[in-house]
Amino acid sequence: MTTISRVFGLIRDVVIATFFGASAGTDVFFVAFKIPNYLRRLFAEGAFSQAFVPVLSEYKSQRSEAEARQLINHVTGTLGLVLLGVTVIGVIAAPVLIMIFAPGFIGDETRFGLAVDMLRITFPYILFISLTALAGGILNTWGRFAVPAFTPVLLNLSLILSAIYLTRYMPAERQIMALAWGVFIAGVVQLLFQFPFLLRLRLLPRPQPQRAHEGVRRVVRLMIPTLFAVSVSQINLMIDLLIASFLQTGSITWLYYSDRLMEFPLGVFGVALATVILPDLSREFSSGSFERFSHKLDWALRWTLLISLPAALGLIFLSGQSLTTLFNYGEFTTNDVDMASRSLVAYAIGLCGFILIKVFSSGYFSRQDTRTPVKIAVVAMASNIILSLALVFPLAHAGLALATSLAAFVNAGLLFYFLKKKGAYAPQRGWPVFFARVGCACVAMSLLLFLFVPRADTWMQWSTVHRVTELTIWIGLAMLVYFAVLRLSGLRLRQMTLDAE
Repeated sequence: MTTISRVFGLIRDVVIATFFGASAGTDVFFVAFKIPNYLRRLFAEGAFSQAFVPVLSEYKSQRSEAEARQLINHVTGTLGLVLLGVTVIGVIAAPVLIMIFAPGFIGDETRFGLAVDMLRITFPYILFISLTALAGGILNTWGRFAVPAFTPVLLNLSLILSAIYLTRYMPAERQIMALAWGVFIAGVVQLLFQFPFLLRLRLLPRPQPQRAHEGVRRVVRLMIPTLFAVSVSQINLMIDLLIASFLQTGSITWLYYSDRLMEFPLGVFGVALATVILPDLSREFSSGSFERFSHKLDWALRWTLLISLPAALGLIFLSGQSLTTLFNYGEFTTNDVDMASRSLVAYAIGLCGFILIKVFSSGYFSRQDTRTPVKIAVVAMASNIILSLALVFPLAHAGLALATSLAAFVNAGLLFYFLKKKGAYAPQRGWPVFFARVGCACVAMSLLLFLFVPRADTWMQWSTVHRVTELTIWIGLAMLVYFAVLRLSGLRLRQMTLDAE
């Protein structure tokens, strides 16, 4: 389901690139969308989910069903009130938020005014999508992973239909506003979509604000420090956005599209793995099965490296070809492809680090340890700011992407170090052999892509069908070579799955 969602996300981006290209209007939209999206990752699947799911899992396994329902009702009411207040403040303070997150727009009446108008439409998305995430956390705790994973498809469909149809009803100079309304509509639809599935489980929340409730207090206590810890990569991306607003027109859009391609494997595998493993780790910790806790974390780390390393290399060697195939149509020019490919390579370098952060964070939050990730997040964010300021001058927007990637490895490395130091994780046997097998497979795949894939400028001369066919073939061949070498080296994927079970 997560894969389907990401495929529709790519289709959405293709449509937006074709209709609007990399322009001042798209720069403004991505700012107006990223601000509530950033808060979504704080309040929704970020800090809130990481704090709520372990507590709810404990209530589900150790207390009565009535008490679990009561927790859901009180958390829904309390969170809903807070989000409503945040939404009202955000809509009123839209000009201030644009000044903070995109100071490069100040003095440009067209971009600044458009950004404020769009943000006032997109900001309520934070209310709807955070309540959607709450519903998804409930469903995930009850083992229903498919529905929450499919829900983002509705956002992508809403933006696609808005770009194609709603633009007809917008003023010619402000057709990009259709995308802002698409975000608003998507928030409402995504929330309503969860209701029938919650009703079937008899878990549809009845909001009852009560912050004094013991479970609510625990969620809040876990959530406050986690707000910063789990969102550090998002904070880093917002720092990129702030600095990029001072760069040449199109920089924000180039960073967006390269980030989106990097997010495809991150979302399909990284987010899905972290979502599935969190309730599992929480259950093992609550029951005192510390050896199984460490074993499952080890399993997740092996799968992370097994998938993220070849995915990163694929993005690096096929950066120009992928961007050409997906976006080089209509208003998205050859220069846009070249610029976006530079930042895509820089983001791809950090792909493994981004996924490791999600997996390691689950190891901490399942144990209800939020202090350590906060301390680590401070170091990682400081590293990103320093690296961004150092790299933006020689590398422009690509320097911002590279700084974010390097900061991700700082974050992941420290999370790993302290998990091991606290005794929460002990690596299982066989890691040196595993590294050698994956390394050989990565080298073989890289040689194939480096030596034989046609250059991106050649790719641009082909028709759409030819581009898609070639990209599909080369991705397929790369996967075939990678997994063939793994098998010849003796690695059995089925055995990895059985070990986890």
